Amino acid sequence: MLRVEDKFCCSEQELTLIQRRLEVVLAADTNQKSPLGYKVTSVYFDDYQDSKLGDNLSGVSHRNKYRIRIYDDSFDTIKLEVKYKAYNRVAKLSRTISWGQMEALLLGRTIPDPQPSGENPVSLFNLSIRQDLLRPKVIVEYDRKAFVYPAGNVRITLDRNVRHSRDLERFLQGNRCAYSPVPRMDRVLEVKYDSFLPQFVAGLLETGNLNQTSYSKYGMSRMWEG
Repeated sequence: MLRVEDKFCCSEQELTLIQRRLEVVLAADTNQKSPLGYKVTSVYFDDYQDSKLGDNLSGVSHRNKYRIRIYDDSFDTIKLEVKYKAYNRVAKLSRTISWGQMEALLLGRTIPDPQPSGENPVSLFNLSIRQDLLRPKVIVEYDRKAFVYPAGNVRITLDRNVRHSRDLERFLQGNRCAYSPVPRMDRVLEVKYDSFLPQFVAGLLETGNLNQTSYSKYGMSRMWEG
């Protein structure tokens, strides 16, 4: 199912204002183990032509991303994800994989796939590794606070301190990477929902100065990588 995903680059002042409003009205995402939120770390992949990056920078309306994601530096749960975007609507295919499978993918190797399918991210990764030489390109990390509301299946995330690294070796050693910040655009508000956004929730997000953007953490991190 395609969900609406709207993004806004914010100042810290704007994010703080919005967060204070949301904390009063909406429930925190149950995945959060700390009131401070949680850390998201993603390894993004691209092919030998960097076509994912090219599509992003060119503003192609229909595109996809390939990534591996962990939370709070823990490898207990490792997510393999393929995310599709059509204008401002998105869908995500996700599968939990093992440490060994993650390591193989990071080395550019395919992994066992007992149930090949176009809806299986393992199948899509394997196909792109074989055909397009899909390889890891950059690690993106940020600190996230998340809020949810059941009507409309609303999920609002406030991301701070977006940073990047290419040190895959240290990532495998427990995410001991040295990260560099993404200058000026390191705070992002994301609003996701199914068919409608309740009016009162939209009101909580109003600051009088928010401008919607096609901001991509992957694209910005690749632009600023050393």
